[in-house]
Amino acid sequence: MPAARFQIGDIVMGRWPGSSLYYEVKVLSYDSKTRLYTVIYIKDGTELELKDSDITSLTVFKQGAGRSRSRSRSRSPGRTRRSRSRSPARTPRRSSTRTAELHREKLKDVLEVRLTPVAVPHENNSNSKHDKKDENNTATKVIELQKTETESENQASGRYNLRRRKDQGDGKHVEKEEEETLILAKPPAAIKTTDLEFGGRVGVFFLMLFLPVAVLALLILCGQKDASLQNFPLELPPLESLWDCQVFGIVLLWLLFQAVLALIPIGKVVEGMPLKNGETLKYRINGFYALVLTTVIVGVAVYQDVDLSYIHAHFLQFYTSALVIVTLLSIYLFVRSRWASDRNLAPGGNSGYIIYDFFMGRELNPRIKNFDIKFFCEMRPGLMGWVLINFAMLLAEMKHQNLENPSPAMLLVNGFQLLWVVDGIWHEEKLLTMMDIVYDGFGFMLAFGDLAFVPFTFTCQAYYLVSHPNDLSVFWIVTLITMNGVGYYIFRKANSQKFAFRKNPSDPAVSHLKTIPTATGKSLLVSGLWGFVRHPNYLGDIIMGLAWSLPCGFNHLIPYFYLIYLIILLVHRNARDERQCRKKYGSAWEEYCKAVPYRIFPRIY
Repeated sequence: MPAARFQIGDIVMGRWPGSSLYYEVKVLSYDSKTRLYTVIYIKDGTELELKDSDITSLTVFKQGAGRSRSRSRSRSPGRTRRSRSRSPARTPRRSSTRTAELHREKLKDVLEVRLTPVAVPHENNSNSKHDKKDENNTATKVIELQKTETESENQASGRYNLRRRKDQGDGKHVEKEEEETLILAKPPAAIKTTDLEFGGRVGVFFLMLFLPVAVLALLILCGQKDASLQNFPLELPPLESLWDCQVFGIVLLWLLFQAVLALIPIGKVVEGMPLKNGETLKYRINGFYALVLTTVIVGVAVYQDVDLSYIHAHFLQFYTSALVIVTLLSIYLFVRSRWASDRNLAPGGNSGYIIYDFFMGRELNPRIKNFDIKFFCEMRPGLMGWVLINFAMLLAEMKHQNLENPSPAMLLVNGFQLLWVVDGIWHEEKLLTMMDIVYDGFGFMLAFGDLAFVPFTFTCQAYYLVSHPNDLSVFWIVTLITMNGVGYYIFRKANSQKFAFRKNPSDPAVSHLKTIPTATGKSLLVSGLWGFVRHPNYLGDIIMGLAWSLPCGFNHLIPYFYLIYLIILLVHRNARDERQCRKKYGSAWEEYCKAVPYRIFPRIY
């Protein structure tokens, strides 16, 4: 068995799989059976397995590249991909004949660095979503390598080899090599999804059946006079009572109305994060204007005596209508993805299994001209529908309980959740950095979550209070307002610190905070709220969730569904984040964990 050429800890040059790009990497281990090196890319902390042929000595690599750079013309990095490399056989037209001859003589002894892609098994790539995203981002950074090797006329063509140049070739040969360089600069084709989530094909199949039924059961139980969990199994209403064509039409009109508001040419246009295919899409940020217009129109409707309590009376029918629209939309998205190019497919929804890809979503950012379907559904109809449903429940409570004014409990629930929605829509631009937009495909999972799960489960406290009034003392009112205020402050302050630090670490708002440097060139915040717990934004969110549920009292567990769901979701997300950060930041993350020992709850977890 051949011995390893490089030792653990060596800094060498490693080729990025599927491209002709070489980066500095650190050798972590060597498997003598598979003959694969596990390396970490120093630039961004990505860990991959590389073959021996994809690794070369840092000294030899720089020696060959350095000699080439000494001969080439300086060029602006911004022009690297547009301008042609100068052929060693081509001398400047204005140079003398003697200079040209000396130039050619020197070139005979120059070692050439030539690169070519070598097939690398995809299963050796990262197993996490985050690492896949890093891989896609790194694969598009052709200009970055060319900045390092920018003056080398031997860029990105041929087998990686250090050898003497036997012939210079003519200008036509050079042009062919340059065309090959441009081809290699293109983003790689979509990689087939092999790391299946949620239990794979079987898991997503049961999720597609379980989630809609679970939400329906929650709504049925929440609307009953006795909302005890002991009432299971529930007595389901007749199927014909779950459908109403008029309700379906109202839901459809609501979606179309919000789509029209999203297309109004007001608000700024911003660029999103670079996608895996190298593209940067543009988005119009006008969600807050849409919310204001929606509020005005709803106010006019109420003034014209439109009975919004109709939503409460037909709540189950509204849910089933939304579920039908989600299913139809998911089918449309899956069918249209069959004609999507490989570069537009989502990394996590290209497994080849119909059920799995239908659930996860095959196309990354499905658009109808400039209308981004996924970005629209993420916040507009669901979050604004959440606020509208809450308001309808407030009117329904007054009607059913014969109240002249809404109860304090209902007002608190409406006010707390309205603050959360307004805050989210006001910071709509920050949605563009989330994994939902950058990585996840748009399929049944996101469509169901955006259009059905959020507006019909996050309103369960208001829906519950219509049939289960709860009197609150002044002490409880003040306590709940304080609790929600503290949670909101922690949530917003933590997120603001994070985004400000990512955007500009020298920002006076965050420059005073202590940090731990990492091998990737980034730093980890270890002071302020981020020195209190590792995820202070999660802590703030959970405190707010508790304040939303407590106004419903302690008679039943159903109003606490959102809080329970949120804790499970954030604990699971924290575990996933911990794995990714430990793999990405290595020893720096271990140091951070010692400095900030608690994950979400101080002195508890």
